[in-house]
Amino acid sequence: MRKVIVFLSLLVIIIVASAFTEEDKNNIKESTAFQTEISSVPTQQETLLSLEVNIPFIGTSFNGFREAVAFKESQGRYHVVNTLGYLGKYQFGRSTLERFNIYNTHNFLNTPELQEDAFVALCSLNKWILRKDIKRSVGKKINGIVITESGILAAAHLSGAGNVKKYLRSHGQNTFKDAYGSSIQHYMKLFSGYDTSFIEANRKPTV
Repeated sequence: MRKVIVFLSLLVIIIVASAFTEEDKNNIKESTAFQTEISSVPTQQETLLSLEVNIPFIGTSFNGFREAVAFKESQGRYHVVNTLGYLGKYQFGRSTLERFNIYNTHNFLNTPELQEDAFVALCSLNKWILRKDIKRSVGKKINGIVITESGILAAAHLSGAGNVKKYLRSHGQNTFKDAYGSSIQHYMKLFSGYDTSFIEANRKPTV
């Protein structure tokens, strides 16, 4: 009888241990899958090819504009962090996020609504910084490209408003390329003609 009890006790311990082991394996798989998404970044070759990729066209509204920018930046993925540490669907730098009092990057990556609000806030800020240049430059041609407000805002998202000012005021002579080879001129052309009138120029937008 004692042997039977010992055998049954050992059997219960083995079953319980197996269950925990299987659960741990599942947790590891889930964690690894999430980490892969967080860490997935384009290779240099993929980045160069992406300069020529056709962005899906979903209309000229502001929603069409932001989804086009998102596709170019991250293929619309909220959890992506690139090789330079830029974050999320719109590839924000940490210093830009801190401007909007966003310091928790883990929370930022896991909160789509916050990313969308941050994009609108940045567009609003850039529109205020570049308001005079928008007024002076929209409708003109620089290096064969018709300047539009949406092109200006997209270029500011890429390079910062200050670099766009330099580009416009030098009539395209003072240009900028990011680490992956995307230029102000390329963004001016790629994101031309969207309706960004929805965005209000604001010196101190909040998220």
